[in-house]
Amino acid sequence: MEDDLISKKDLLELAGISYGQLYRWKRKNLIPEDWFVRRSTFTGQETFFPRAKILQRIAKIMNMKEDLSLDELADVFSPEPASIEMDGWELVRRGIVSKEALALYEEVFASTSGLLSFDHLLSIYILHGFLDRGDMVLDEGRKLLGILQTQLNEQKGLSGEVLLVRKLGISIVLATANRDTLWLEDGLRVLARSSIAVRSEELKLKLGAGGHAHDQ
Repeated sequence: MEDDLISKKDLLELAGISYGQLYRWKRKNLIPEDWFVRRSTFTGQETFFPRAKILQRIAKIMNMKEDLSLDELADVFSPEPASIEMDGWELVRRGIVSKEALALYEEVFASTSGLLSFDHLLSIYILHGFLDRGDMVLDEGRKLLGILQTQLNEQKGLSGEVLLVRKLGISIVLATANRDTLWLEDGLRVLARSSIAVRSEELKLKLGAGGHAHDQ
């Protein structure tokens, strides 16, 4: 069996959870249906899971289930944007993004009056992460915002990732709809990358999706 899959039996033992817990989380949409992979083995049909994804998801559930209900957790993990609209400067006031990130967003998208949808708030948040870590300069940030808005407008659900790559001294911002499948030509070096789904989960929590705000 592939190294990146873990059997249901091994998962329950390693994670310290019961069969009932696992399938209750599945029914509550905390674990996606397509993570349950049926495969033939010498003992018959067995269920396997993508190892890294399922272990990370279970760790998050266990860590947050005391503060959020299962329905609230389902909203956080959902690939759909949160039904939140907010003034961009509220993100700055809460310490979620920097003034520099919002200012660059306002420069790129000249008309920013009124409330911003979750997709736009997420773009600012992802930009902030790259800038705050020193992964990008401002010109690369402008490219990032442009490709993020295209990616978030065209794809269904918040998935994939954005990458900053460089070849022969020239930087390029890329987006992929499926972060599990990516081929790069020789000579391209990945300088930084960010999962759209992970950043979305973080932002939903910080903005109080599910009724609980977690400002950091």
